[in-house]
Amino acid sequence: MKPIKSIILAASLLAYTNAGAENVSNIRLERSQTNLIVDLNLDIASIPRSINRETWLRPVILSATSSDSLELRPVLVAGHNRYYRHLRNDSRPDYMLVKAGSTKNVDYNEVVKYIPWMEKATLVMREETDGCCGDRIGESTSRELAVLDFTPRVFVPVYLYVRPEAEAVKVRSVSGSAFIDFKVSSTAIDPAYRSNPRELAEIRKTIDAVKNDADVTITSLSVKGYASPEGPWNLNERLAQGRTESLVTYVRDLYSFPADLMHTSWQAEDWDGLIAWLQKSDIADKDAILEIAQDNSLKPDDREWRLKSRYPQQYAMLLADVYPSLRHSDYNVTYNVRNYATVDEIAAIMATAPQKLSLGELFTLAQSLDKNSPEFREVMEVAVRMFPDSPVANLNAASTAIAHDEFDMARKYLAKAGNGPETLYAQGIIAAREAADYESARTLFARAAAAGIAEAQAAIEQLKELELIK
Repeated sequence: MKPIKSIILAASLLAYTNAGAENVSNIRLERSQTNLIVDLNLDIASIPRSINRETWLRPVILSATSSDSLELRPVLVAGHNRYYRHLRNDSRPDYMLVKAGSTKNVDYNEVVKYIPWMEKATLVMREETDGCCGDRIGESTSRELAVLDFTPRVFVPVYLYVRPEAEAVKVRSVSGSAFIDFKVSSTAIDPAYRSNPRELAEIRKTIDAVKNDADVTITSLSVKGYASPEGPWNLNERLAQGRTESLVTYVRDLYSFPADLMHTSWQAEDWDGLIAWLQKSDIADKDAILEIAQDNSLKPDDREWRLKSRYPQQYAMLLADVYPSLRHSDYNVTYNVRNYATVDEIAAIMATAPQKLSLGELFTLAQSLDKNSPEFREVMEVAVRMFPDSPVANLNAASTAIAHDEFDMARKYLAKAGNGPETLYAQGIIAAREAADYESARTLFARAAAAGIAEAQAAIEQLKELELIK
């Protein structure tokens, strides 16, 4: 456990009065890991010197939040007769005995065990005067001398949340890949052939989810078809084009989309797909096969022949297990989403279809929530999930992570938040809160402040007030 820094509460001491017989000055209250240290000076010159009187000065600590209290070692200022009587009778007194008139000032020091309730408390001085027979003279008095405030001095920064720029038009898209089975050398779609019922149903499901949403307007539907590399390139180009056009015709006839909404393209042979598979595989002679597949100086048919002739076993495996996946049709539905105005509406959409929201709309929802609430945190996480490459979304998510002491996660977000002053400010908070590296924090805050971040200058001032930096 780190030792707790001793704190002198000079700033927290209340102004004391001179209502009692003694004056109190030089009050100093400190705490260590285990003890409370009380130092003060008592001016007792005004206490009467009557030989048979004695005045008890009793420092007491009172809790500010409970009924707990602790009376410290009292000071007894006794007249001549009472003083010597105590000397004779009290061999081990639990008080500090002073003879009235023998001195003007008494330096008082007491060390007691620190108890948690003392974190917020007051130091009071109770005063009682007794006569020769122990009779109380006058009323007992009690006055407050000082306030104890040992609340941990913790750096508490303001977390920055940046409002995103408005998204003029919310353009969204959904994509997929279909693996339509065609009969040999055919470009016609047979909806009942092999796996086609499942593949066509998936396409319809994707389009229906967008088309049936009253909040969106479809602006384009594109299809790009690919053939696999086996066979002559000219034949594969014809197949890729014909099969792509067949799929587009199927969709257009099914939904009656305007012709200008549909867009087609094709690629005769999906060498990129083959290369991607090879790179992740552990196939025998992987590097040599990759070198051939990536050799763009060769014509496609020549690449295909080299693979087939030099590595027949691997080629047979590719033909059976990999090439079918290279015969695919990639489709993309692009659409516009209407804007959402109210917080309730945004919250409802976030719960069901967060991809329809803009970053600005998510920010509007977040601003309506308590920043310490789980709901606020959820919005920030949804925002960065929906917009993973947005510097603003990542910066705001980082601020939320820092506020929850998730510093590793915050650094991951900040890596995508850009190098602006807001990022410097967040990095400064991490330096201060995670590593207690206050000098590095000051440097980062200073750079952010110079770039116009007012909160950064306030953070520097707070560190100075806490005596964490000079």
